[in-house]
Amino acid sequence: MSRKKDSSVLLENRRASFEYFLSDFMTAGLVLTGTEIKSLRAHNATISDAYIILKNGEAYVVNMHIAAYKEGNIFNVDHLRDRKLLLNKDELARLKRKLTATGNTCVPTKLFLSHGYAKLEIAIAKGKKLHDKRDALKEKDLKRAEAKGRSVKDFEE
Repeated sequence: MSRKKDSSVLLENRRASFEYFLSDFMTAGLVLTGTEIKSLRAHNATISDAYIILKNGEAYVVNMHIAAYKEGNIFNVDHLRDRKLLLNKDELARLKRKLTATGNTCVPTKLFLSHGYAKLEIAIAKGKKLHDKRDALKEKDLKRAEAKGRSVKDFEE
């Protein structure tokens, strides 16, 4: 049986790009049960509060909510359990090196399917200050104004 050749984005963490400066993106596989993947395909999950930790030389995603599959009965697992990420030794070493720097954390940015497998795009994140968030909102508003055909002077008034 061949795997599907899809690359559909199931979830995107837009809040991460607003809250953090993102760099060093990586793609990692997820260890899931059968009912979890079925629930993911139905878009019944959130990654907005999730983050990545290193424990015993392995990476885990924490606080990723995957809702119980409605027809899963006894096979459903805890919806907030820690899920192991599939990374090779070099990626784990690079992740550990980056996370030891002050103020850095690791957050998931996208959850997608690739050839039938669930993949998680993760990024090293450094927290933004309030003025950085205001600048990001200002840029977003300026782009929106330019797209509507207004001049920047009209927007500032």
